[in-house]
Amino acid sequence: MQTPTQSPSTEKVKSGVDHLRFHRPNAHLASTFGNDAFALRAEAFARFFGTPLFLGAQTLIVAVWIGLNVAGLTTFDVYPFILLNLAFSLQAAYAAPLILLAQTRQAARDKVQTEADAQHREALAITNERRQEDAARNTAQVMLLLEQNTRLTELTKQLTERIEILTVEMHAHFTASVKGTQ
Repeated sequence: MQTPTQSPSTEKVKSGVDHLRFHRPNAHLASTFGNDAFALRAEAFARFFGTPLFLGAQTLIVAVWIGLNVAGLTTFDVYPFILLNLAFSLQAAYAAPLILLAQTRQAARDKVQTEADAQHREALAITNERRQEDAARNTAQVMLLLEQNTRLTELTKQLTERIEILTVEMHAHFTASVKGTQ
């Protein structure tokens, strides 16, 4: 885990692997809204439009608005609720572009993420292929060493048997010469 005092390059040196190597080429991409406080609030506002809280609050406000005006408790916007229609038009005039910009920004993020994931999967496939080739080479080497070991074991057995035969022959020869000298 990267501590606040470590830079990404320090983390790369310590672990030996740059885990963000496929995302770094896209770091220069600016957000659709920008990165200032207004941009962050605009995106948050655009995201808020699709939430259940917003839809519930808007429905409640409209119901109270219409209820107050129909019941006659207030007359600031009587039927056909022109001020309410104006408020909806104003809201739509601001909401639609913000929502479209948020969708465009998310689509750009998704595209970059998909491309980085594809590059990562390709790198993993190449690494896996190399590891399989290494494993095949190692298996071939182990099989060769096993065959050589089997041959050496057979030669050792033959030499041991030959030494045993020679030992028996020498023992018989020495015992026969010792008996002959007595």
